[in-house]
Amino acid sequence: MAKIEFRSHEDSVPQSNLTLEQAENLIENGGWLDIKNPGDQERSFLLSCGFHALAVEDCFSEPVTRFYVYEDHKFLVVKARDTDSDIDTEYVFIFVRKNLLVTVRHSAIRAITDFKRRHKSRRVRNRTSLGATYLVYELLDAIADDWYNLLEMFNERLEDIEDRVIDPHNKYPNLLEQLHDMKQDLREVSKSTLPLRRTVRHMLRPEEGFTTSDLEVFFFDLSDQIGGLTDRVENLSAGAASTRETYLSQSSMILAESNQRLTEVMTTLTIMSAVLLPLTLIAGIFGMNVEAFGSDANPMTIHQILILMSIFAVLMLSFFWARGWLKR
Repeated sequence: MAKIEFRSHEDSVPQSNLTLEQAENLIENGGWLDIKNPGDQERSFLLSCGFHALAVEDCFSEPVTRFYVYEDHKFLVVKARDTDSDIDTEYVFIFVRKNLLVTVRHSAIRAITDFKRRHKSRRVRNRTSLGATYLVYELLDAIADDWYNLLEMFNERLEDIEDRVIDPHNKYPNLLEQLHDMKQDLREVSKSTLPLRRTVRHMLRPEEGFTTSDLEVFFFDLSDQIGGLTDRVENLSAGAASTRETYLSQSSMILAESNQRLTEVMTTLTIMSAVLLPLTLIAGIFGMNVEAFGSDANPMTIHQILILMSIFAVLMLSFFWARGWLKR
């Protein structure tokens, strides 16, 4: 069911849960009309207000961020964050006619809450003579501020992950997954901020006829702010990529050090086994109860056997040293 709310420019006292008949009477003197979750009746209402049919149809489809200037009104489509999650976005459809601002949306929008606070401020009420196009600036500025709040959260998350990556004393799980999720989130943010930046810049073109000379200073400020917003998204994305590379580099170094230690251990064990192998052979041969190597007439003493084993051990160690197997 649609929820309709109206605020006049003079007192900005909200009138909620209006019928379409009440809304039609209230908008005659200008103000801000907000329509949430519109249906077929609201579609007919917007057409009866004289808004272009294509613009009205966009309110019930999946358009792109853009704006149009018609004969007696303007139409703007932007994306803003909804209240479901941090990066979920919904379209906000904006109609502008002289002193009348009409917003149409299909969910709760965070920036709309901030815009309500702005609309009732004395600063905005003192500028109502600039027309409803000035309210468009305030609404877009509220949307940009909302994105800035989200990017500030991302910046804090990135700094925390960076501290964990370079922490040599503790191991933290799922760091790579967190960086991957952040990269995905930033890509989703850029899908909304970049079209908004292009749209605002196009609005400033004199041939478009969207702004007036009195409002150019506000929209230029808005353009700079949104430009800084997109730059910050790019910087955070680059920071996340750099942190990911650092994490992978450190993981590779740790794995290489572990492999090196394992190689050293295996080398030591192999050398010990190689040295003991002939000694075991000698002990096995001379320990047999058979006549061999003159053992029946003149048996070798234990000292002679040990000397023979030592000679073999020294020869093998010398061979390993000459081949460089004992050097690090």
